[in-house]
Amino acid sequence: MTENNTKNQNQNQGPDQDQGQDQGQRPAPKISPWNEPVVAEFRANHGRVGGMFEGGDLLLLTTTGARSGRESTNPLGFVRVDGRVYVVGSAGGSPRHPDWYRNLLAHPLVAVEMPDDDTHEAIAVPLEGEQRDRVFAEIVRREPGFGDYQDQVERRLPVVELQRSETDGATQVRNLADKLFQIHTWLRGQLTRVRREAELYLAERQGAETAPPLGLSLQIRQHCVAFCESLHFHHTSEDTVFPRLAEGFPHLREPIDRLIEEHRVVDRLRGELETLLTDLRTADPARFLADLDRLTEELQAHLAFEEESLIPTLSEIPFPPPTGA
Repeated sequence: MTENNTKNQNQNQGPDQDQGQDQGQRPAPKISPWNEPVVAEFRANHGRVGGMFEGGDLLLLTTTGARSGRESTNPLGFVRVDGRVYVVGSAGGSPRHPDWYRNLLAHPLVAVEMPDDDTHEAIAVPLEGEQRDRVFAEIVRREPGFGDYQDQVERRLPVVELQRSETDGATQVRNLADKLFQIHTWLRGQLTRVRREAELYLAERQGAETAPPLGLSLQIRQHCVAFCESLHFHHTSEDTVFPRLAEGFPHLREPIDRLIEEHRVVDRLRGELETLLTDLRTADPARFLADLDRLTEELQAHLAFEEESLIPTLSEIPFPPPTGA
C-alpha cells in the first residue's frame, strides 16, 4: 500500500494553493484531477478501490487550507496500531511536508471517510518524541516502503493520529435542541480534556531536569486549537441565527441579546488562550491554568444559560429543518 499512498500524496501537493473561492455558497472540497477517479470509486464502492490501490487500506481526509481556508480532500493510506488510525506524511519521499499536513496543523478538525461508509469528524494530532518513533517503527514493519522514504529525506516523516470526535454518533439529533446539546457536549468534553492534559504536561515539564518533555505539547495544542476554532464558529453562527430566531419567537429577545453580548466576552478569553498556546513549553503554568479555569467557568455558565433559555423552544423545531423552512 505504501507505493499507492505515496503516488497519491505526491500528485496532490497543493491543497492549500487555491486560486480563489467562489463568492457566495461555500465551494465543495477541492480534489486534484489525479485523485478524482479514486475518490469517486471509493465513495461508490464503500471505501474499496481497484487498480493500483487494490488491497490497500485507504481513507479520504478532508482538511481546511492553512491560508486559503478552502477544503481539500486527499485519499491516503492508513495503518491501524492498537486500534488507533494513523497516516504518514511521506509525500513520496519529497523534501517538504505535504500540504494536507500543514493544513491540519493550522486547522486540526478534519473530516474522515473510511471503508464501510464510516464517515466522522476527527482531531488530527501529530505524534512526538518516543511515541512517534515507536508507532513509526511499527508502521515500517508492516509497510517497509515508509522506511525507504524516511531514508531519502532529512525531515522526519510526520505520523498523525486521527482521533475520532468523542461525541460523534453519541446523540440522536431530532431537533435543534438536540443539536445544541451535541455541540455543547463536544465543547465541554474538549475543555475537560485540555485541562487534564495540560496539568499532566506542565507537571512533567516542572519535574524535568533538562529540556521540557515532548509527548503532550502537540496533543494539547491540537485539541486547544480545535476547541477554539469550534467555539468561534459556533458563536459566529449563533450571532447570525439568533436575531432571526428572536423575530419568530419574541419572548426570546432578551436572553438572545444577553447571549450575543456574552459571545464577545468568551471570544476575548478564547483569544487570550490562543496567545498562551503559542509556546506551551515556556508558558507560565499558574497563569495558563488560571486563564483556562476562568474561560471554563465563564463558558460553562454561558452554555448553561443558553440551554435554559432556548431548549424549550428549540425542542419544537426539527433538525434538519424541513425543506423550504
